[in-house]
Amino acid sequence: MTHKILIVDDEPNIVMSLEFLLKKEGFQIETAADGDAALEKARSFLPDLILLDVMMPKKSGFEVCEILRAEPAFSALRIIMLTAKGRDTEQAKGLALGADAYMLKPFSTKDLVVKIREILA
Repeated sequence: MTHKILIVDDEPNIVMSLEFLLKKEGFQIETAADGDAALEKARSFLPDLILLDVMMPKKSGFEVCEILRAEPAFSALRIIMLTAKGRDTEQAKGLALGADAYMLKPFSTKDLVVKIREILA
């Protein structure tokens, strides 16, 4: 079964490169550029995993994570938060809200694919 991944980031270059990389790895991909679109896409696409940027327009990644974690339909959803904010408090907040992992930008795409496969295993 092909895993479905939703990429949520307001930086078009990041979205494009991640989409290309992950499609090449065999994943089914959808994208969203802000927090509201992320929630809409999550509810229609029903991804197995979301790559979720923290700082975005409309709703932050933290808000999106908190909303999805409150919905029973997303109990099995895996969330990897992506951010340039590397402070321990930011990471602790993301994990406390229900993220499964936290990766700092810039990150190695190889490390990201390894983390995705590990979380989905």
